Amino acid sequence: MPSTPSSPARVDVVLPCLDEAEALPWVLARIPAGWRALVVDNGSTDGSAGVAAALGATVVHEPRRGFGAACHAGLTAATADVVCFCDCDASLDPSLLVPFVREVLDGEADLVLGRRRARARGAWPAHARAGNLALARLLRRRTGLRLHDLGPLRAARREPLLALGLSDRRNGYPLQMVVRAADAGWRITEHDVPYLPRTGTSKVTGTWRGTWQAVRDMSRVLAEPPAGERTVR
Repeated sequence: MPSTPSSPARVDVVLPCLDEAEALPWVLARIPAGWRALVVDNGSTDGSAGVAAALGATVVHEPRRGFGAACHAGLTAATADVVCFCDCDASLDPSLLVPFVREVLDGEADLVLGRRRARARGAWPAHARAGNLALARLLRRRTGLRLHDLGPLRAARREPLLALGLSDRRNGYPLQMVVRAADAGWRITEHDVPYLPRTGTSKVTGTWRGTWQAVRDMSRVLAEPPAGERTVR
């Protein structure tokens, strides 16, 4: 289980980014003061990297496509004690991470997740909700965790996250983080957060096909054996 150092922590916010130039100003303006924004450009063609750099973010380039690839590139580039994750499409407000980080620093939780609550019509398509609900049930069966969402807004300490040995580089990355944390005995909490209509078109949940691919990736993660039964490579 992760330890809880008594020294103050710095915070890095990992923002996986693929063609989010329009949303970046809103997102980066809401990064809490003193925190560092790590925008991981995952092959954008709309100038997202330049926009992020101009707005003061640290830009990390990850040419290998995949949500997990972008998230993990940000995690490995982070140097702060605490690392947060947030989508870069303006559907989630990164300022909501402040109490998440406080909970981690106070030793009340090892991983804090945001449970998305749609605040406008169309913010969360029906097929995406259905897929998320199915995965939450499967997760409960696999780990015993009574979570309702596997959303991207989350916070944890960097070193323990790296020690989980996360290997998925596609859409299963967020789920693998939760599964492996549960296997390691982490204290995992969940809090409601408002979910807003995203800027632009979703690369994952915007279509039935994208949702199905995400569910398929996550199903593979759920099929992984517990840590003690995995083959070390």
